[in-house]
Amino acid sequence: QVQLLESGGGLVQAGDSLRLSCTASGHTFNRYAMGWFRQAPGKEREFAAGISWSDGYTWYADYGDSVKGRFSISRDSAKNTVYLQMNSLKPDDTAVYYCAADTNGRRRQGTQWYYGMDYWGKGTLVTVSS
Repeated sequence: QVQLLESGGGLVQAGDSLRLSCTASGHTFNRYAMGWFRQAPGKEREFAAGISWSDGYTWYADYGDSVKGRFSISRDSAKNTVYLQMNSLKPDDTAVYYCAADTNGRRRQGTQWYYGMDYWGKGTLVTVSS
């Protein structure tokens, strides 16, 4: 079974940057669709960013509206790790951030990210102070 472990969360000030990591064990991230989701207290889980594939070689990045232009997702296949670079952080970004994987890495867009993710990490807390 795939195990996902998030790291990199912490307490930062508004305007700061932070990079989250998601590392898989038990299997490789190769050709998985990988997503970052977040859930703030009292709110529903929200899609933040994701990577999916068209043909096993070409990958696409998607972002939720609330993070476009500030967050970027990337991967390091050699380290079996996916990153979420978060810039210009706002207090509204405060949430538990979860990494999720779909073993079928086919292209996902928009609301497709809310369905069929096979594995989830336990989350890492990001707190952005004013």
